[in-house]
Amino acid sequence: MAVHQPVETRNPMFIFVRVIIPVHPHSIIFKEVYYRHKIRITMEDNFSQLDDGSLIRLIQEGRHEAFSEIVNRHSKRFYNIAYRVIFNKDDAEDIVQEAFLKLWEKRLFWNQSKEAKFTTWFYKIVVNLCLDHNRKKKPEPLSEHMQLVDKQQGQEALLHEKQRQAILDCFMRALPERQQLALNLCFYEGLSNQEAAEIIGVNLKALQSLIMRAKMTLKEKVRQYLD
Repeated sequence: MAVHQPVETRNPMFIFVRVIIPVHPHSIIFKEVYYRHKIRITMEDNFSQLDDGSLIRLIQEGRHEAFSEIVNRHSKRFYNIAYRVIFNKDDAEDIVQEAFLKLWEKRLFWNQSKEAKFTTWFYKIVVNLCLDHNRKKKPEPLSEHMQLVDKQQGQEALLHEKQRQAILDCFMRALPERQQLALNLCFYEGLSNQEAAEIIGVNLKALQSLIMRAKMTLKEKVRQYLD
């Protein structure tokens, strides 16, 4: 039976629903469906009330329902970081699906007493899959003629959030991968510096250095673009 998790889109008339079908992990398929009315979610056995650690223990016992709850609870956040690393919706979705399947297949190797909390550990899996994907894929050159804003309008045009974000995304794609990760995890995902450092595999001082260098590079690129 399909499990639905609604997320409101910008258009208030529609509800975005990511459908995971069927429940069995080896056959997970992500589909996008739009509905005109909100959908109420009912989870059997109150799996939605359990914390991640409890769900992981049930997954280790082979409980597909617990696995479905983990997928529905966290798929959006991991899709977000995957997209921000590879900037391709279909590939980001495929990577998140692959990561969750790895979770099921390697569930017996999870040691909650030794590992970090689930989300930190799973961020590492998703991020590593994304980096492997980027290394195998031929990089797309950035356009030298970005027509995102009219330079005649001056710096005030960049105040529009969509235009500013589009420019930053283009420049972020050119950053070294660890600098890009540091910004994405700390500013777009809202993780603590400690958690971001653990995911990237550096100490706090190194993480702060990555963020500082990334900010300086972006600031200079934006300045050059406006000149």
